[in-house]
Amino acid sequence: MMIAERLDRDALSAAQGRRLSELINAIYGRNAFYTRKLDDAGLAIDRLQFPRDLERLPLTTKAELNADQAANPPWGTALTEPLERYTRYCQTSSTTGRPLRWVDTNESWQFLLDCWKAVYRGARVGVGDRVFFPFSFGPFLGFWAGFEAGYQMGLHCIPGGGMSSQIRLALIEAVGATVVCCTPTYALRLAEIAAQERPERPLAESTVRVLIVAGEPGGSIAPTRARIEQSWGARVIDHHGLTEVGPVSFECWEAPGYLHVNEHEFIAEVLDPRTGRAVADGEPGELVVTNLGRTASPVIRYRTGDIVVRRLTPCPCGRTWARLEGGILGRADDMVNIRGVNVYPVGIETVVRRFAEVVEFRSIVYSAGALRSLRVEIELAPGAGDQAAIASRVAYQLREALGLTVAVNVVPPGTLPRFEMKASRFIVEK
Repeated sequence: MMIAERLDRDALSAAQGRRLSELINAIYGRNAFYTRKLDDAGLAIDRLQFPRDLERLPLTTKAELNADQAANPPWGTALTEPLERYTRYCQTSSTTGRPLRWVDTNESWQFLLDCWKAVYRGARVGVGDRVFFPFSFGPFLGFWAGFEAGYQMGLHCIPGGGMSSQIRLALIEAVGATVVCCTPTYALRLAEIAAQERPERPLAESTVRVLIVAGEPGGSIAPTRARIEQSWGARVIDHHGLTEVGPVSFECWEAPGYLHVNEHEFIAEVLDPRTGRAVADGEPGELVVTNLGRTASPVIRYRTGDIVVRRLTPCPCGRTWARLEGGILGRADDMVNIRGVNVYPVGIETVVRRFAEVVEFRSIVYSAGALRSLRVEIELAPGAGDQAAIASRVAYQLREALGLTVAVNVVPPGTLPRFEMKASRFIVEK
């Protein structure tokens, strides 16, 4: 563990303030997007003192960045360096709109790799581990940075792009992989295939001891996590980040269900999404992040849309960084009001994953007259038993958890889509 991970809160705050001051001075006059924002806010940067004046800086939204790129295609104006210095291209998954393009210089890319190394340290992954990446390398940020950070640390990194799930499982077995990096959904999909096609070789008896999951909140959803760990016989370590921000938080081995914010590289605030005011420790709010070392393509006070509960109490692992209790609890833009009840996809998954008989599910919000309603489609494992009874039990538990009557329909095996990267299980019909 690095010394920076164990600083007392006062020393940490002072260090963040110095780095934020350096960042503002480095980008002002060079980064057109943030120069405009700072000028529009009427701020004289030579008079700002951090962390005291953090809240005087304007918030940044994804909508602003998208609008800037639409007006100044293809990259927008949130770049600090000349374009020829940028060597890396990524884009958001566009699950909530048009993709946001993001580019990095070698130096800002190294910042991302250093953040990923903190994820590995939290997972107790080091030299001698064989890390398998079972996905096709598209233009997303996530595991690209994890792959390159791994080989800088001396890990044996094994790519798994362009392969079927069956071949990936065979390769994990052949090379004796000890770590797998994937989404929670794909970890469950691999377990489903292994159980169906090679029941004589249980996945729980493989060499894999750790799964680092990201891209969805499932790693911090207790029933989803338990199902993955039981299927693989391995520890799940959750991790969270965004393309435009970087790898923000990670779970440590000692405290399941909490994500440490990497406060050496990020300033994290938790604000009321309606008022923009800070919420008390332990109260839910929107995570707002400033990355301190991605100078070439920074975001300052960026509204992530992630709903979290921050805790500043010490962690058994010894890290003093803030923790997000329960990981990412939901997204502000995912919340749907159904007959007066606010519903998040995470709340549905928390219930459905308790049922071992359910191998896949999908939630659909639809209009019934002037009001919205919710139905959940479930796909059951072969030989699960009385389908109507299972559906009734799922519906009862959803009603108890959400305070809402939900129709639960059993669909034939193979009906629902399977996913390698981010799953799309929450459909809102227009």
